[in-house]
Amino acid sequence: MQVEALDHVNIITDDLDGTARFYEELLGLERRDAPPPLTPETATWMFDSQGRAIVHINSLDCIRAYDREIRPGDLTGALHHVALRLTGYAEMKARLDARGADYKENMVDAIGLRQIFTADPNNVLLELNFFGE
Repeated sequence: MQVEALDHVNIITDDLDGTARFYEELLGLERRDAPPPLTPETATWMFDSQGRAIVHINSLDCIRAYDREIRPGDLTGALHHVALRLTGYAEMKARLDARGADYKENMVDAIGLRQIFTADPNNVLLELNFFGE
């Protein structure tokens, strides 16, 4: 098992268009629709020049595989999770099970993505992404 990269940051907002415009204008990121089952009305992804979706922006009513209370505007309150791209899905599950860790799994069939959501000791939500596994 090996961490390959920081995958993306997810921001929950009550102003989807304004937030996307901020990242477009400030950082030059390209706005694109998120994959199904997300909809353009509730989620948009911001891509870098290499085609990587590095900022995911979701509305308050967007569906989430791991939901929790979010209060946009509070200090870091809009930061929902940190996502890491990894390899070794089975090994990661075994490590989590060995620790007795609480986690949830999710599959995004549209893009061949398996996910594990778990919290760190400080209650920072981690999204562990495994593509093609």
